[in-house]
Amino acid sequence: MKHRKLKNSELDRISSEEFISSEKTPLIIILDNIRSLNNIGSVFRTADAFLIQKIYLCGFTATPPHKDIQKTALGATDSVDWEYAEDTLPLIEKLQKEGVFVTSIEQSENSIMLDKFETDKNRTYAVVFGNEVKGVAQNVVTASDAVIEIPQFGTKHSLNIAVSAGIVLWDLFCKLKR
Repeated sequence: MKHRKLKNSELDRISSEEFISSEKTPLIIILDNIRSLNNIGSVFRTADAFLIQKIYLCGFTATPPHKDIQKTALGATDSVDWEYAEDTLPLIEKLQKEGVFVTSIEQSENSIMLDKFETDKNRTYAVVFGNEVKGVAQNVVTASDAVIEIPQFGTKHSLNIAVSAGIVLWDLFCKLKR
């Protein structure tokens, strides 16, 4: 069997308007003090790919419009709903009061490995991704309903935030759409 790459015109892409009116995956992304504009843009692009409900940009995380975010987002800042929140902790407390199950993506005591984390299709989940150097702030980890850890087997035991987001969002998307 031979394989031919598809042309952009063959990809059945939806418009930003169709994206906005589409049924969303019950996932919310919270970026907790992300310094890299390229990482922010990459997360927007991944959020677009998996019809993510919303992104919250917290603390010193930059917000669109910005040319370095746009470079990696490729227009996803126009389709994905986003909002700025100055402080992550009050945001997650507000979401929890609304019934959202908040998980931090971090290495911690009593974390649940991503492959073992079970979802409920009737629930909305928020996933918190932390700073490239310091990770998710301890007060946010403490306030989270759960901590999910990505299993890693090499020497580094850390992944770029955009890579982590891709892994976690794909896994949760699959589990919620099953």
